[in-house]
Amino acid sequence: MRHLIETNDLSNQEIKLILQEALNYLDGKHHDTLKDRVIITVFFENSTRTLSSFEVAAKRMGAEVVRLDVARSSTKKGETIYDTAANLNAMLPSAIVVRHKHAGVPHLLSQHTSCPIINGGDGANAHPTQALLDLLTLKRNFNVLEGKKIVIVGDIRNSRVANSNINLLQRFGMEVILAAPPHFTPKTHLKVYYRLEEAIKEADAIMSLRTQVERHSFPIYGSLRDYGRDFCITKKLLKDRNIILLHPGPVHRNIDIDDEMLKDPRCKVLEQVTCGVAVRMAVLKFFIMQ
Repeated sequence: MRHLIETNDLSNQEIKLILQEALNYLDGKHHDTLKDRVIITVFFENSTRTLSSFEVAAKRMGAEVVRLDVARSSTKKGETIYDTAANLNAMLPSAIVVRHKHAGVPHLLSQHTSCPIINGGDGANAHPTQALLDLLTLKRNFNVLEGKKIVIVGDIRNSRVANSNINLLQRFGMEVILAAPPHFTPKTHLKVYYRLEEAIKEADAIMSLRTQVERHSFPIYGSLRDYGRDFCITKKLLKDRNIILLHPGPVHRNIDIDDEMLKDPRCKVLEQVTCGVAVRMAVLKFFIMQ
């Protein structure tokens, strides 16, 4: 039984197949490929895009979706997460999609289930389907990624999105550059800039990240606006450059990206959401039909 815990669980060839399959699903049409299959979503952290995207993806593939209401589940009565997983597995689902605030939980649960575990994000560790949809969005806009430069901006140290993208985008030939204040920068071999203006000089794409305040043990900035003064992506900053802008969401307006840039055609945030449903349709098919 195979699981999707991180992007390294897939070979480059398998990723290419998944992305090619996802292109067929961008029309929003329904399919019966997963008819009579049941997919359970278990999100121990809040989510708008990922949870909705997985559920829409499952339904568009013809599957039934059961969402575990964690706030009302037996985990609140003292049941361990392992027992929760074992009980859900005993209901014979076709796959379980898990998000948890602690890194490593989806991997641990995969050892207690006989169906595929799909990681919907675990702590600051990994978010494989987000990286896959970002890769698809980039490929649709650039076609050839080899040699392209992308600058990841923001709270990189605490970002599972950054971790997964740094790994995946380099595998497909992109140069990844980091731009962040020192306390948001991880230990890395990558090129790092502490000034946004310097970082983006040669960039073909920018990926802005949300400041992960919920993962900070103490306040780092007096306010998010203090951070935004130095690292907000603005139309004034990008001028008329031929560049694309990504963000995994949720966007802190005028802190991560300003209002003008969010309306700019170079901003691909909503295209990412569309690609996300298609990619997750392809991912569910790949792992369930293996």
